[in-house]
Amino acid sequence: MSPRYRNGTNQAGTVVAIAADIVAVILGLWILMDLFDANPANSLVQGVHSAANWLAGWSHDLFTFDAGWARVLAGYGLAAVVYLFVGHAIANRLHRH
Repeated sequence: MSPRYRNGTNQAGTVVAIAADIVAVILGLWILMDLFDANPANSLVQGVHSAANWLAGWSHDLFTFDAGWARVLAGYGLAAVVYLFVGHAIANRLHRH
């Protein structure tokens, strides 16, 4: 296998890992904003909330805890962990080949 091919694969793995990290940061940021009662009228808060809702659409209402903060922490936190785990697993596979 040529060094040029392996270098491109390593770059693809790095891009996948960085994308997974960015997604997890967005979800983590929304969790913090919700826990600290960020102003919902603020455009930054609205943007992060929209992005987090889109990214965690499959998990944000998965759990039915009574406390709202627990639902946010569990739903969005699960999505962040899954994105990190899957993204870094894919990146590691790309780095090996």
